[in-house]
Amino acid sequence: MALPLQKFREMVFQMLFCCEFSSSEEADVAAMLMHELKVPKKVALEAYQRVQTVMERFPEIDEKISQASTEYQFERISRIEKNILRLGLFELFYDETVPWKVAIAEAIRLCRKFGTPESAHFVNAILDSIYKGSSSCPSMSTSLAENS
Repeated sequence: MALPLQKFREMVFQMLFCCEFSSSEEADVAAMLMHELKVPKKVALEAYQRVQTVMERFPEIDEKISQASTEYQFERISRIEKNILRLGLFELFYDETVPWKVAIAEAIRLCRKFGTPESAHFVNAILDSIYKGSSSCPSMSTSLAENS
């Protein structure tokens, strides 16, 4: 049975969040996920690889967040919100398999599950601002053309 994409996304978020606190080895993180979330080793390793891919884009993604966040300096954004934003922006700009509406909706869902209602509003505002201000997103230009 395949793992639902929502659960996989939650795993990736949780791993991103964990990486803020320690730089554990891949095997350690995979073992922890397998135990806590009851997932096979293959899925845990895939999630860890996804985290590595997202983390490679942190400089670009964090810059976008900094520019869009007019109310809070980047350093003041909570770790939960920051990592949800990172994952959401990664999906918006670098993962062509995720439609832009899904990327934003899933980021909001993650906020409601792991954060607060206020954080969901904040994340929605930031993602919306970045999305509307960008014309370089391949998935966005395709989606906009489809909606016209």
